[in-house]
Amino acid sequence: MRLARRVEQLPPYLFAGISRLIAQQRSRGVDVISFGIGDPDLPTPRHIIESLQRAAELPANHRYPESDGLPALRQAIARWYGRRHGVALDPDAEVVPLIGSKEGIAHLPLCLIDPGDVALITDPGYPVYEIGTMFAGGETVHVPLREEDGWLPRLDEIPADAARRARVLWLNYPNNPTGAVADRAFFERAVRWAREHDVLIAHDLAYADVTYDGYVAPSLLEVDGARDVAIEFNSLSKSFNMTGWRVGMAVGNRTVIDALARVKSNLDSGIPQAIQQMAITALDGPLDELKRHNEVYAARRDRAVVVLRQLGLRVEPPRASLYVWARLPAGERSSADYAQRLIEATGVVVTPGRSYGEAGEGYIRLSLTIADARLDEGLRRLAAFATGAPAL
Repeated sequence: MRLARRVEQLPPYLFAGISRLIAQQRSRGVDVISFGIGDPDLPTPRHIIESLQRAAELPANHRYPESDGLPALRQAIARWYGRRHGVALDPDAEVVPLIGSKEGIAHLPLCLIDPGDVALITDPGYPVYEIGTMFAGGETVHVPLREEDGWLPRLDEIPADAARRARVLWLNYPNNPTGAVADRAFFERAVRWAREHDVLIAHDLAYADVTYDGYVAPSLLEVDGARDVAIEFNSLSKSFNMTGWRVGMAVGNRTVIDALARVKSNLDSGIPQAIQQMAITALDGPLDELKRHNEVYAARRDRAVVVLRQLGLRVEPPRASLYVWARLPAGERSSADYAQRLIEATGVVVTPGRSYGEAGEGYIRLSLTIADARLDEGLRRLAAFATGAPAL
């Protein structure tokens, strides 16, 4: 049977390969500890779960939802943006709920990209930006991120031809995988660049509320005029530990939001209504749990940084995200080879930086989303590896 070329060209999803590696080691009896996937181990706050349980009892929530979401959820998203970012959104025209932000990120290129059009995608970066572009028949032009620039793109170095053909520029701050952050001044420059080149900015803000050391992540939409040239994706997955419930949002430019809502109406039936109700509870509720969760992640970050430096990796404590991004020791060239040696010697899984693009080569990423006891055991093994002692 012949498959479509787009599927034949589709690489395995990044974490599918990591899962296979873990399975191989476990089949050999290795107690594997994975720092690979950024899936919070801390539970969804209790008051949010209880609201889901109540909503699940209502027969009205047993039927098809609307793909554009309950008006009450769109209103709650608008209230959240008002409180958190000082951004006033029209819930009927500038907000669309998503079945997790990944779904909307993958669908957005269908709204913007025709065959031959270009998407500008930062490298290293989240792989779904490029996969969605490929499905839409577009061409990816990578915009390299460099450590010496704080992992911010040099917008003025984007080739003129690529800028002319581009329909969208993807940004993601706080950043996955690097943990880098962007300030308002950078977003102001990005908005000016997008206006000059008639390019939409799609900003992925999934890690806005996983922050440390007093840092507060801004929204791109806080910049004057941003909604003329930008939309923003956000998610309850990381901030409220709700990865399994699949709730996200896109907000901003009303023309693009309308297009995304129309695409969704033809491809999915929306978020189950009981889950929408729990999302409303999360967005309108107390934020004490977010602060507590971030304190847990910050403590894990600090312990990880100490051990990674013992391994000879160069690493700075990130101010946001669920990840530690570390440069390989001097003399190491391949992040995949280094990660392979670690799992073979210690049973510890890290993600090779090359998995996020060419500019990620020379780095590894560790996720902080494993229980403290397992994290500490993984760090113990890495510390033993650093000294040449047996780790397993």
